[in-house]
Amino acid sequence: MPAITPPAASVTRYRIGLAANRAHQDAPNSALVQLLRGSRARIEALQPQLVVVGRTLDAIGQLGLLPDYPHLERFPYGRQGGLMKLVSRVVDSDPERKLDAIIYLIDPVDPSSTFPEAVALKRQCVIHGKPFLSTLAGAQEWFELEAIASGATADPKLDGPFNLANEGIALIAHDSMKSRMLALVERHFEVLDSFAFRCATGTTGGLLNELAQKIKGREAGRNWVKPFLSGPLGGDAQIAELILERQCRRVLFLEDPHVARQHEADIQLLERAARTVTDFASCMSDEKWGDRWLSLIKQRQVR
Repeated sequence: MPAITPPAASVTRYRIGLAANRAHQDAPNSALVQLLRGSRARIEALQPQLVVVGRTLDAIGQLGLLPDYPHLERFPYGRQGGLMKLVSRVVDSDPERKLDAIIYLIDPVDPSSTFPEAVALKRQCVIHGKPFLSTLAGAQEWFELEAIASGATADPKLDGPFNLANEGIALIAHDSMKSRMLALVERHFEVLDSFAFRCATGTTGGLLNELAQKIKGREAGRNWVKPFLSGPLGGDAQIAELILERQCRRVLFLEDPHVARQHEADIQLLERAARTVTDFASCMSDEKWGDRWLSLIKQRQVR
């Protein structure tokens, strides 16, 4: 286990909501087991308060995960309102009650992941700028980056995904979020430029290539992003295939949660693809977390 530098005493303890679908918590090598065992050193460094939905907490105890960990809070079972209470705590302003992030390990074939409370949980995270981490890879990366932000040393076992010269990223934005995507990419252009490749849907791809030409020059920036079809015409599905083939690990999708989206099924397809390869891919869906993620990944980047 790599050496860990504990966070400074002044660092506020994170409050994290934690839940997992049945398939991700029952087996000895489930996503929940891999997350809590693989990130144990990071959890010890950060000492977050884990607010855990009932059945997931049962699994933690039965599988011997986090033995003697002092910061566990039990929420009811999902059928008794556990996920609904997580939604309420995401929007709460009381620092003793509010949640800073949600880890909800979603099995893409579990029907409960489409229940209203599950959909609302993600939506409120996007609205309030809080990470919604629905894959094993995304949750592992969150623990790693936040531990580094608190002063921990990098875990060499995770160097592979942070060697950005071998990695791809998809950059997608709804119409009302395109200007924010451009500002975000310009602010973090150096780290995004270090990826092996970037792809985007429709108009977003064209706008990003125009930005890259202004920064890198007309020829160097011409094909900085590979543009696919627009989302409504199938671009999300094209990127989903890259994810399933493990050619694109990360998706930064700036969603507008306040507008009706005619191609909602395509958006869900993209997320479903990431959850299908849960140990590989991750989706970020809000500007605030995307901005912090890009700042922290630059610190962790392996060159």
